[in-house]
Amino acid sequence: MSFDLLSSREQLVRVMNRIYYGGMTTLSGGNLSILDDDGSLWITPGGVDKGNLTPKDIVRVYADGTVEGLHKPSSELPFHRAIYAQRPDVRAIVHAHPPALVAFSIAREVPDTRIIPQAWRVCGRVGYAVYALPGSEVLGKNIAAAFGAGSNVILLENHGTASVGDTLLNAFQRLETLDFCARTQMYAARLGPVTTLDQAQIEMFDHRENDLPEFVPKRHSSRERELREQMVDAVHRAYSRQLMISTEGVVSARLDEDSFLITPTGQDRQSIEHRDIVLVRDGKREQGKRPSRSVLLHAKLYQQHRGIHSIMTAQSPYATAYTISAAPMNTRTIPESYIMLRDAPRIGYGTQFNDHDAVAEIIAPQRPVLLIQNDCVMTTGESVLQAFDRLEVVEFTARSLIDTTDIGDLVPIGQQDIDDLEQKFFS
Repeated sequence: MSFDLLSSREQLVRVMNRIYYGGMTTLSGGNLSILDDDGSLWITPGGVDKGNLTPKDIVRVYADGTVEGLHKPSSELPFHRAIYAQRPDVRAIVHAHPPALVAFSIAREVPDTRIIPQAWRVCGRVGYAVYALPGSEVLGKNIAAAFGAGSNVILLENHGTASVGDTLLNAFQRLETLDFCARTQMYAARLGPVTTLDQAQIEMFDHRENDLPEFVPKRHSSRERELREQMVDAVHRAYSRQLMISTEGVVSARLDEDSFLITPTGQDRQSIEHRDIVLVRDGKREQGKRPSRSVLLHAKLYQQHRGIHSIMTAQSPYATAYTISAAPMNTRTIPESYIMLRDAPRIGYGTQFNDHDAVAEIIAPQRPVLLIQNDCVMTTGESVLQAFDRLEVVEFTARSLIDTTDIGDLVPIGQQDIDDLEQKFFS
């Protein structure tokens, strides 16, 4: 499905559903708009349940101010108009009130998008707009000025956030990514100081190792088609469970000794379909498709470890909090966590780009989870389902550990009990 080929009405409804059911706004909060080629503006209505929005509810405001629709346009129409006037490159605007971003806005602090390279590339520098009465021309001027300074996502003082893009999906992804940064930064702060990346480290992310030679598959086996289905299901489940966001997360699966499947780069995770999955064989990529940037790292792990049949990397917020803090992640919380994860070592940032052999030496069937500093959590398994299960368990474990900081000190499972688990499940 090509999201950009949907009608403006349908795009606005689908993105609002993702915002509302993703917990980033309330029934009455938030507004979205798209600027049409004729200068008219499609915008969500005011006073209508955002959780049950339909295409017929969308309002069209023409350049001369004429309104067409069943409802009044959002009361924030003035700031949408002001942004479009200030930024001719902008074609869509998203405004919402995610709780984590509201927390930053009422503390008058700005989330740091340099916690992982993907976030910086999606959001860039976050702007700031001082408070003004909602729906007022003054608020519109304040917000437009912040966007005019070059930011594509801004924090609204004591209000929420707004983001812009050349498409509605692009604007939404900036909102979603900034919300991820805010939540992850707050969780990590409960563990200790937060580490961020400098420009040279961020630029490591811009490699082109996924620009492999191409080949044309002669046919797609039944096994390959089944794996494609499993991988798409895993990505969609990870997105719905907030283990991935639309711009981040990779799934791969071994097909045979010489080939594996991997998710594409630069594609909305919720919209990935079976045909989008990339077949990689003998160091070549399926024609017309671009695999994840981490394709060579996955290839090394499959080459090195015959017992690994699926690999996932994700930026789930609680586990990622451990990658941006110095605190070690103790998996000896409950038996399931230790059985599923064993220990969860961490490697320094840049190793995933520059030293695939070092990653392959650390992760193994008996060490199936790895934290990569200021990047992601990696899980592996004998199947797609097992790798996904470990991703869920590592996120739940990290959440329990972080929540424990509000209660008292962690009392881990004792060494004798760990020895008993080792004897029963791994001997």
